[in-house]
Amino acid sequence: MELNGIKPADGAKHYKRRVGRGIGSGIGKTAGRGHKGQKSRAGGYHKVGFEGGQMPLQRRLPKRGFKSHLLKFNAEITLTTLEQLGASEVDMLTLKQAGLVGQLAKVVKVVKTGELSKAVKLTGIGATVGAKAAIEAAGGSVA
Repeated sequence: MELNGIKPADGAKHYKRRVGRGIGSGIGKTAGRGHKGQKSRAGGYHKVGFEGGQMPLQRRLPKRGFKSHLLKFNAEITLTTLEQLGASEVDMLTLKQAGLVGQLAKVVKVVKTGELSKAVKLTGIGATVGAKAAIEAAGGSVA
């Protein structure tokens, strides 16, 4: 292979359509802009969502919902992942090092999804009522 023999893959390059270059091109005269009006003129356009002065749809509809900015500090872990982790003592640092919770997480809670057969001691980690019962049934503890 030589530098002068390199060419782009078929279909990778194509000519840009040049509008307004005569009637023979098929897109001459008005160049696809139609006749008159704001959209036909250079520099003239409206804001996204503008409806000619009518109250726009996004302002007619009621505001709805809320997403807390604190959610990124919360994380949850299932009994199944605890089982796969295989550690007898689990704390926040263990979970972060294993990549099971994000580095920003400050509050971690165990939820009852799946089964747990190994005894696991949780330190500094919360658990739902069902998850706590399952952990204690397997011989572990939640502190």
